[in-house]
Amino acid sequence: MRVRGKSRDDFDQDENLRIVLTHLIQTIGEAARRVSGEFQREHPEVPWPAIIGMRHKIVHDYLSIDEDRVWRTVTEELGELIDQLRAVVPER
Repeated sequence: MRVRGKSRDDFDQDENLRIVLTHLIQTIGEAARRVSGEFQREHPEVPWPAIIGMRHKIVHDYLSIDEDRVWRTVTEELGELIDQLRAVVPER
């Protein structure tokens, strides 16, 4: 994981890290946006609107990205999201 061993200060001081993490969140949001409405309705435990909404915010309002929110998403929420997705998406 790109933030393993990193602190919030590291994040604040490293523009490349901020760009990469923001892009990865955007990519997750784009993937969620492509999930069928039916599948999303079948799995309301996954916060689809929040994931997709964050992607929209990054893509359309990139000059005012909330870096606190990016950091919190990556360090506190992404692990839970991965667990939720593993529970609903069959392994290949």
